[in-house]
Amino acid sequence: MIDDFDRSMMRLALEEAEKAAAAGEAPVGAVLANVDGRVLASAGNAPISTCDPTGHAEIRALRAGAQTAGNYRLFGTRLYVTLEPCAMCAGAISHARVERLIFAAEDPKGGAVVNGPKFFDQPTCHWRPEITRGPFAQEASSLLRDFFRARR
Repeated sequence: MIDDFDRSMMRLALEEAEKAAAAGEAPVGAVLANVDGRVLASAGNAPISTCDPTGHAEIRALRAGAQTAGNYRLFGTRLYVTLEPCAMCAGAISHARVERLIFAAEDPKGGAVVNGPKFFDQPTCHWRPEITRGPFAQEASSLLRDFFRARR
C-alpha cells in the first residue's frame, strides 16, 4: 500500500532522475529512507560521469545511506526507485537487507524484480524485501521515454 510518505519519497526520487537526465545520464533516481521517515541518501544515475559501471542510482543511494547509518546492513529502510532494479542492484538490495523496495516503472528489458531473472524469487537469494510497484510509473516512464527519444 502506498501512503503519503511513500508518494513524497518517490517525488524526491523523480527529482533525482531529472537531475541525472540534465547531466546526460539515464534518468533514474533513488531515495533511501528509514521507516521513521528520515532520508538517509538520495542519488541519480551516474555511471558515465563517474566512469563507474556500478554507478546506478540504487547503488549510489545504498552506499551513501550505509555511510550515513554507519552500517552496511540497512535494516528498517525503504528504497524508492524510479525504475525496476537490474540484477546488480537487486543483489545489492538483498545484501544490504533493505526492508522494503518501492519502484515506479517496470523495466521489461533490464529489470530483475518482476521481469527477467526475478532475483528475489531465486532460491539463492538470502534476503527478500517487501516489494511495492507502480507509484508514479507513468511519470517515470515518460521521463525515460523522452530522454531516449531526444537522443535518437
